[in-house]
Amino acid sequence: MRIYLASLIRFPFLSVFLLASLLSTCLQAAPLPAPPQLSATSYLLIDNTSGEVLAAKNPDERIEPASLTKLMTAYLVASELKQGTLNETDLAIISDYAQSMEGSRMFIEAGKTVSIGDLLRGLIVQSGNDASVALAEHVAASEQGFVSMMNRMAAKLGMNNTNFMNASGLPDPDHYTTARDLSVIARRMIQDFPEHYQLYSQRSFKYNNIEQNNRNKLLWRDDTVDGMKTGHTKAAGYCLVASAVRDDMRLISIVLGTASDKTRLAETQRLLNYGFRFFQTKRIYEAGEVVSAAKIWMGESEEILLGVAEDLYVTLPRDAFDSLHSQIELSTYIKAPARIGQEFGRSVLTADNQVIGEVPLLALQKVEEGGIFRRMKHSILRYFQ
Repeated sequence: MRIYLASLIRFPFLSVFLLASLLSTCLQAAPLPAPPQLSATSYLLIDNTSGEVLAAKNPDERIEPASLTKLMTAYLVASELKQGTLNETDLAIISDYAQSMEGSRMFIEAGKTVSIGDLLRGLIVQSGNDASVALAEHVAASEQGFVSMMNRMAAKLGMNNTNFMNASGLPDPDHYTTARDLSVIARRMIQDFPEHYQLYSQRSFKYNNIEQNNRNKLLWRDDTVDGMKTGHTKAAGYCLVASAVRDDMRLISIVLGTASDKTRLAETQRLLNYGFRFFQTKRIYEAGEVVSAAKIWMGESEEILLGVAEDLYVTLPRDAFDSLHSQIELSTYIKAPARIGQEFGRSVLTADNQVIGEVPLLALQKVEEGGIFRRMKHSILRYFQ
């Protein structure tokens, strides 16, 4: 099997087209069992590395996120920690407002100080509404200011159907998101802050002599699950964003609006099992790997190396990779000077004799213009060609 793909990182529109086309064509060639029909308002299953959607129902339907809101709260705190504007040892003074939060709590007390590290664990492990507000007030001076940061970050990440009104997920008519948007923040948390994502696998946390278990009970049921967050209100139903790794493949599932805690666990397990059973993610090319060499004219060297700038991963049905083929098409006349990243060809991908997409091939090296004698030689050769 030969597969030639250029990096899709520089061309995200091609990434969406290519992966969707690959999956569509391969599904036609090798039909898969239909995804499980879950007892949920909406759901979504994606591969963390490629971003490919493996199963979905109403992924863009607006829902009340409840405590899934805390995914964004934790993401912003992790961002501040990475930037160095915040340290886990910093102490936050707890306000009366933070202590007064209803619902799930870590039981912090007004007037006392609590470390950012403890508040972050209270937020992630114990799902503390009080911890959410305390962190928001410490980072942005007020919860309202922090909510503005949340909405700016949501817009930056492309969460176009999300609007936050608070840092904890308490009900509000204008507080909403979607399964697809939740997959964005979940994926970014895993990829951008792996050191803080590890907190989502912590099964319990003790603060103020009160030990509470993580509400994600899949951590006890399935050793491959290492996160992420539960949510529940009367309007939202029982919700769960989960992630698991099997055979070096990480999937993220979002299950929203189920009838009970038991149901959200069972339906999440069914969705993850489906993805791991029938799909596979492979790295097709490593960053900097040479895909092809092309003739370059008037240059200090005779050829230029073409390939990918970033690692490329593709998620497909397990038996579909054997049907992928590629035809390399190079520019008819490549002339020096050439710069790194310049496009000089493309790889046309086919499956079952159908064109399913194409990606550009980029220069992996810089080639300067050759000396006068080489240019004269090449001019003569070109003339006779």
